[in-house]
Amino acid sequence: MSGPVSAFTPAPGAAPLSRQVRVQTATECRLLVRNGEQLLLAVVIPVLALVGGVLGARSLGLDLSREPVDVLTPGVLALAVMSTSFTSLAIATGFERRYGLLKRLGASPLPRVGLLLGKIGALLVVQTGQFVVIGAVALGLGWSPDPGPFGLPLTVAGVLLGTAAFASLGLALAGTLRAEATLAAANLVYLLLLMGGGVVLPRSSYGAAGDVLQVLPSAALGDVMRAALVDGSADLSGLLVLLVWAAVGSVLAGRYFRWE
Repeated sequence: MSGPVSAFTPAPGAAPLSRQVRVQTATECRLLVRNGEQLLLAVVIPVLALVGGVLGARSLGLDLSREPVDVLTPGVLALAVMSTSFTSLAIATGFERRYGLLKRLGASPLPRVGLLLGKIGALLVVQTGQFVVIGAVALGLGWSPDPGPFGLPLTVAGVLLGTAAFASLGLALAGTLRAEATLAAANLVYLLLLMGGGVVLPRSSYGAAGDVLQVLPSAALGDVMRAALVDGSADLSGLLVLLVWAAVGSVLAGRYFRWE
């Protein structure tokens, strides 16, 4: 006769995917908070860009059609999305790949889709924190957004599409180049888009080059955020550009990303 079944009988097997994703998301967030360089990209640079831009515009008397803080804040929020979704993600993933962490995770019960969902979840959590901090600073500078009934949903749509576009491009970069090359390329692209990508300042500030900039994901995200938070309107061309970049980046990442 068999004895009574113990209440502590082992039940081997992986945890449900939802739980694995939650744990991976929390881990990704903790790693970012502990990394000073990532915090610099995520919070410090956008806040400095906002404060410096607003104070500089006011002292120089720049004509931006509205109060400088109302025009610059949506662009700085777009910059925060780009900082986290592209630069931070590319650099972190590049070094995880170099140290063999991605290879080890690929051999764990966590499926690759779970790893990807964990990274996306961490991006959204960090972006929420970024928006809280930047929004508080902007309100302190006199920001008075007028999104209307559709501004908030349009902002969320822009953030999600922008995250998809920049994250897929960042993964494509990190999955094809060496970690050091990814670090250099991601920072270089970030600086170029920050200074001349139409993300913080409206494209009209760039003169004739503004029409060319509209095909960049940085300018498209900036246009979408400004339209949503300043006028409460939809920039359909910007949303379309982000959708195209998200599709292109996903194809590149899916085809060329190497896990080791």
